Amino acid sequence: MTQVQMMPRPADSATQAVVDAMDAPGPQVWDDMTVEVAMSVMAGARSEYLLVCDEDGRCTGLITQAQLTVVRDSSAYTDRVRLRDSFGDSGPFTSPMTTIAEAERTMRHGRLGALPVIDEHGWAVGILALSR
Repeated sequence: MTQVQMMPRPADSATQAVVDAMDAPGPQVWDDMTVEVAMSVMAGARSEYLLVCDEDGRCTGLITQAQLTVVRDSSAYTDRVRLRDSFGDSGPFTSPMTTIAEAERTMRHGRLGALPVIDEHGWAVGILALSR
């Protein structure tokens, strides 16, 4: 995964687009999958997050292991709980043409480690991740 370095950049990097720093979208699951299946997919992919897609294949958000664990450990949890029931649409997203500086601000403001990059139709085309 491409990591975005959080350090001062030269003036021209304020105009560099996300498309130049993003990586492939990574593992994706459907929003009608159960939390248990999503956790299995995440473990199998050895990923820190999954992109969630609706029935049309459009990206509806990103979920993390921590978010899945909170749902699984709640008193209302059953093995039939679906991702859409627990998370719904959970953007934010960014466009491939957004500047890296703007995407970094969004990620810092939302305390996000990764940000889905979607096209004008809502399809995931990449992922932008902060370095740790």
